[in-house]
Amino acid sequence: MSYNRLNDDYYTNEMDPRYGAQPMPPRRSPSPGHPVQPGYQLDDNPFDDGRYGQYGPSSQHLAMPGHDPHGRLPTPSDHLSLNAAQSVDNLAGYGPPSGGDYAINPEAHHDAYYNQPYEPRPQHQGYDQGYEQDYDVPDNRPMLPHQHSDVPSEQYQDPPQQGGGIQRRKTVKQFALYRGNLVFDCRVPPLLLQQNPHGERDEFTHMRYSAATCDPNDFHDHDFTLRQRLFSKPRHTELFIVVTMYNEDEILFARTMTGVFKNIEYMCNRPNSKTWGKDAWKKIVVCVVSDGRSKINPRTRALLAGMGVYQEGIAKQHVNDKAVTAHIYEYTTQTHLQIKNNVVQLVHRRQPVQMLFCLKEKNAKKINSHRWFFNAFGRVLDPNICVLLDAGTRPGGSSIYHLWKAFDLEPMCGGACGEIKAMLGTGGRYLLNPLVAAQNFEYKMSNILDKPLESAFGFISVLPGAFSAYRYVALQNDKNGKGPLEKYFLGETLHGGSEAGLFESNMYLAEDRILCFELVTKRNCHWILQYVKSATGETDVPDTVTELVLQRRRWLNGSFFAAIYAIVHFLDFLRSDHTFLRKFAFFIEFIFNTINMIFAWFAIGNFFLVFKILTTSLGDDTLLGRTGEILGVVFTWLYGVFLITCFVLSLGNRPAGSGRLYTAMCWFWAIIMIYLMFAAVFISVKAIIADVNDENGFNISDIFKNKVFYMLIISLMSTYGIWLIASLIMLDPWHMVTSFAQYMLLTPTFTNVLNVYAFCNTHDVSWGTKGDDKVEELPSVNTKDGTGKTDLPDEGDLDAQYQREVAVFAQKFVEVKSAPTPSQLQERQMDYYRGVRTGVVLLWMVTNFGLAAIVLSSAGLDRISTKEDKEAEQLSRSNIYMSIVLWSVAGLSAFKFIGAMWFLVLSRVRRAAQQLNVDWLLVRSGGSPGLMFAEARDEAGLTEWVSAVQALRYKDFRCVAKPAPAPPEGSGVRRTGFDETGEVKEFAKFMDERGLGEWWKKGMGFA
Repeated sequence: MSYNRLNDDYYTNEMDPRYGAQPMPPRRSPSPGHPVQPGYQLDDNPFDDGRYGQYGPSSQHLAMPGHDPHGRLPTPSDHLSLNAAQSVDNLAGYGPPSGGDYAINPEAHHDAYYNQPYEPRPQHQGYDQGYEQDYDVPDNRPMLPHQHSDVPSEQYQDPPQQGGGIQRRKTVKQFALYRGNLVFDCRVPPLLLQQNPHGERDEFTHMRYSAATCDPNDFHDHDFTLRQRLFSKPRHTELFIVVTMYNEDEILFARTMTGVFKNIEYMCNRPNSKTWGKDAWKKIVVCVVSDGRSKINPRTRALLAGMGVYQEGIAKQHVNDKAVTAHIYEYTTQTHLQIKNNVVQLVHRRQPVQMLFCLKEKNAKKINSHRWFFNAFGRVLDPNICVLLDAGTRPGGSSIYHLWKAFDLEPMCGGACGEIKAMLGTGGRYLLNPLVAAQNFEYKMSNILDKPLESAFGFISVLPGAFSAYRYVALQNDKNGKGPLEKYFLGETLHGGSEAGLFESNMYLAEDRILCFELVTKRNCHWILQYVKSATGETDVPDTVTELVLQRRRWLNGSFFAAIYAIVHFLDFLRSDHTFLRKFAFFIEFIFNTINMIFAWFAIGNFFLVFKILTTSLGDDTLLGRTGEILGVVFTWLYGVFLITCFVLSLGNRPAGSGRLYTAMCWFWAIIMIYLMFAAVFISVKAIIADVNDENGFNISDIFKNKVFYMLIISLMSTYGIWLIASLIMLDPWHMVTSFAQYMLLTPTFTNVLNVYAFCNTHDVSWGTKGDDKVEELPSVNTKDGTGKTDLPDEGDLDAQYQREVAVFAQKFVEVKSAPTPSQLQERQMDYYRGVRTGVVLLWMVTNFGLAAIVLSSAGLDRISTKEDKEAEQLSRSNIYMSIVLWSVAGLSAFKFIGAMWFLVLSRVRRAAQQLNVDWLLVRSGGSPGLMFAEARDEAGLTEWVSAVQALRYKDFRCVAKPAPAPPEGSGVRRTGFDETGEVKEFAKFMDERGLGEWWKKGMGFA
């Protein structure tokens, strides 16, 4: 037996002085470590004399008997009368009801505790049909009143608890530590028990609390464990889901949990699956990690209490003078959530869900929450797949299943992500906000072009932490402690006050990018990353300019420096075990990423050059003439003023305090974009009209020979056309209708405002949330009616103090070198960051200014030119530059389009070749070696699978009629319908002629 710390035959009745020669109850034996340890056992009276039968009448009731309906509700402590040692010895021979104290010592549990309660017997009427039989049978045994107790109980009144504390009397109890740690079970509220079916004592009736007093890395080594490992047959965790939160309200939390619960129900309703089914919930653990006990939203905490996962008043600050670092609550809830009219409601009698709630004592940021998840809880549960969610992200009803399926189908898949969607509200009403619409377009095009391209190569630059999944074994470090998780959690120490370079600190603002890179380049491994389009997750996006600026500051700086890290460390791919072709594909992808990096660096200069060239062209006599020249000068001056304003605000002001200025800049850049689009269309139309009115006649080919036309129209339309075509092919074109215009108008804002703020704040490596800063307290004074009292020195004190002050300067100053204080070290580090920030911004500005000066022959460069026709030279240079920029953008979009199409091809082949998802078995007895049998896992049949494969690769093979012999006994393979169809398709013929190995290579190679 996997969890049997107790040998039932080792101890005899004579070992217990309380029983003498009486027969020992079969339900409980003292543990080897505590043979006669008094404390809380599985039963409130573990040494029952048998008067109530094996389980006593407590097995048939959960009510609180004998309480005054007009008085206060009874508490578990009311059933105990403790002696000075806080023991249960006084209660020998008395069998209290199950409503008694359930704060138990887990060390005292025998196997029945983990078998009977944690593997509850089936409910005859299901989860939705009510309680057990005889649940409400009253128990009229008298309680032991306090006034008749031999030793009066020690009582006290609780101080008020935060968030509306529990006002009730409690009894001081003593309990034994479990493996040296504070761990005990607490009964869930009776009101919650009445709402859900449960057994006499099981995982639905009690919540387990653990007070962790160690670092997450030491959780396992300090003998902490989790409920899933304590069953008589420990439960395997196939899917481990984490929801990280800071101070999100109950609506955001419920939005995420609702999606998670729907996914669990979906997996429990897959009866034909080998992995999932009606007991799928036992293979799934949902972990909620809250970043800071003082930071959690009280309404969210109350919601967790309503689910039975959290209880107020049981957490402890210290255990044996060791500070508690995290409070861990475990409970299997049958209470789900729903949101109606922006109010969260509890829904009872639903599919059970194993919940793990970790409430961190201090705010240590999200990366520390992930360290609790991976290094503490993951090491105990050893899950197969880990899913990461942020509170507020709502996964689709089957999205988590589709993420898991990607790992199931591809053994080398180390990480996967789904499609992140912007939450648009009912009927898409949020699209009325241009900022939301523009971000919606960004998200959509990224999921249509960027993610499929990277997935086709096998390396996705970032798996969003808001909704992604990893194979747990792929993340593990090597024996030397080096690996993906080691690099990932390095960011916690960099942002924790240690001395670190600005490059590393900014790089770890996008720590998920580092994790992806280290996972794919893991030594002697060949893990790949995949994009799963069928897995979707909705998330809120910023709806104000200030929120958008703050969010993108971390995104842009983190992604920029992380991309530089990946490019510089590209040779790390050589240490991996990828094939030569795969490494070559990575090389091509990194060339593509490098080109994108160059364009990102020169984005502000490129935009100004396009603006300057187009507005200057409008001043031509054939276009707007004098009006165009005046407009060009005016807009150029305004362009400079607003760009300088961006720099000034970014260097010295908080976005929250400059919201109106940022909003005004958004409007100005939108006007600039409208003027540029007008210029491009107007110039192109004039060029076409000139060709049509040409004296030598008009030919359609003349349009494509026109430099203006193919430079502006064809290049731009190629980019926008690719977006439209790709969206149509992906069957997701609506964002082109609802969000394209808003995105175009806000493109200058993304280029100028967001980039400028990000680069000007590279010294800021904060995550937007900080820990609680405590300062030394000074003596206080209390006043009443305008008067108060305080301590003042007398004359003797004044003289002594005066002498000390005079002595300070009476002697020559001797400098005493002391270690710098933490605040001084932090200030030095900030000075270093600001210095590097200044260098980065200056380099960025100078390079972009130099690019503009070279192209426009300005800033005095025209004076050193030796050519006579300087104006023609400038025009030629501008035209060449415009052609390079616009066609480069079109080329990059075309490359993304090709990658997206290849992703579609691979997806189509995977669906065809794995639609049945079969296990193949070669049968040699009594038949051809080429015959195989398939065990269907899904609804699709073998004929449909073969037809799909034939349509792709095996059109030249014909169906061969051949009877199928019965599979051997014990093979676990059933007949697949060969006899019914009268043919084995082309399998037998192909395999007999060319062998199983080649068929497998060609056929299953699509996976």
